[in-house]
Amino acid sequence: MRTACRSLLLALSAALLCAQSPAQMDPANPSCPRSPDWSANKTMTLKVVKKGGAQVLLAEGPIDQTLPDRLKKALSDNPDIAEIWLRSPGGNARAGNAAGRLIRGAPGLVTRIPAGWTCFSACNFVFMGGQLRVVEPGGNFMVHMFTMTNDRAAIDQSVALGTDTTVELIGDIEQESALLASEDNDFLIRMGVSRKLLTDIMYKQKAVASGGGDQSTRRCLTQDEVFQYNVANVRE
Repeated sequence: MRTACRSLLLALSAALLCAQSPAQMDPANPSCPRSPDWSANKTMTLKVVKKGGAQVLLAEGPIDQTLPDRLKKALSDNPDIAEIWLRSPGGNARAGNAAGRLIRGAPGLVTRIPAGWTCFSACNFVFMGGQLRVVEPGGNFMVHMFTMTNDRAAIDQSVALGTDTTVELIGDIEQESALLASEDNDFLIRMGVSRKLLTDIMYKQKAVASGGGDQSTRRCLTQDEVFQYNVANVRE
């Protein structure tokens, strides 16, 4: 039954791909679309729908700290969910990891990035929680180098307060970065994804665009790469 459902889902996704025109690529990030389809929702919504006779959970929008609890309830209330389809611009990194671990606790659950959809940043870790993982041709598994320096106001204030305060801030950033990198590494090991995804791809991206030269801060994996690093493990 699961095999038949997956075949129907693939047929639906292939039809969607054929109906789409080629995406314009982002000049600054040439491996990725200029306008990623990662949903306009303000917060990730979880909606159960039927696709090709199978129960599918559509997970669309930014990830916040409430996602793990909401996802746990959705899976508990709907034990027949066969797949989770993801599109998201990312969000709370630790919530993404927690959601991924929840998904791994449901044996046989498929995570999917459909054609035309984009799963970025923290969404990567939700997706990797699937025991079976599908990135359809035309689907975007988009990665970047995480950054702990998004709060520019805090940095400016620290610099204005002097050297000692700035050094303290840098120390805090270094510590948090090391912890998150360690958590990411541990997560990939547990999910059966190659750790080389971090060193070969993710950590080679710039965290913040700099003046001149390469402006890329994002990278979309090719179909060959999603299998090379075991990000996807199901060919359809």
